Amino acid sequence: MELNGVGIWSSPLRYGDSAEAAEAAAELDELGFTALWVPDVGGPLMDSVENLLGATTKAVIATGILNMWMHEPADVAAAHARLTAELGPRFLVGLGISHAPLIDAQEAGRYRKPLATTKAFLDGLDAAADPVPVDSRVLAALGPKMLALASERSRGAHPYLVTPEHTAIARAAVGEGPLVAPEQTAILASDRDEARAIGTKWLTGYLAMPNYANNLLRLGFSEDDLQTVSDRLFDALIAWGDEAVVLDRIEAHRAAGADHVCVQVLQADHRAMPREQWRRLAAALR
Repeated sequence: MELNGVGIWSSPLRYGDSAEAAEAAAELDELGFTALWVPDVGGPLMDSVENLLGATTKAVIATGILNMWMHEPADVAAAHARLTAELGPRFLVGLGISHAPLIDAQEAGRYRKPLATTKAFLDGLDAAADPVPVDSRVLAALGPKMLALASERSRGAHPYLVTPEHTAIARAAVGEGPLVAPEQTAILASDRDEARAIGTKWLTGYLAMPNYANNLLRLGFSEDDLQTVSDRLFDALIAWGDEAVVLDRIEAHRAAGADHVCVQVLQADHRAMPREQWRRLAAALR
């Protein structure tokens, strides 16, 4: 399973109409995007993965990320084995520990020992009747301990909501060889007001999550940057403008050591598939 080039990270591909998602995935595959990444905040994840695998022939289908609190390792391993046997070796299991506010909202005190919990989940994948191979899984990793674990026990790291500066940190942490596949958010907008109208509220929700906030503080942003969603922070996390701006940001990640960059294109209606923007991006990448 090769993973390079540019992919698409998309919530609508997971939670939108399944027939439309399949149609869009087939088009993205033909447009040359090398991977399609989907999130996991509940619901039948493997059904969505199967839908996208069945609609494509070349693109890797990756979870960004499979929430470890919502699945059993044996079930994940069995699904991976079945889908790989039926549809080919294109299913990359991206695993993540999620965020304490989300998990504890369902069961107070459940979220604890994220590193130990991740190790235990990986142990479960390895002990399954049909283990998920190390080269078929990556970890959502931001801090040094999780990046080290990604290097040791998976194919590499899938950092989300990061800058090219973090990509350089991730590459240094995992060394040469392991995969570094950051997510990059993009908004094709004509001016800052339009970009802000689309992205500020979206970004605010993520900044309330300690994992992301702490990572951004480590990168040198201030509490005030996070609380006000400063222009400095907004511009660092979201590539907004025309296609050239997005391509420049992709190249910045590559220069920092990324093997693969998955672009999440936002538009005013976050639930709709931004198919025209995907086409524009694909044309610019040619």
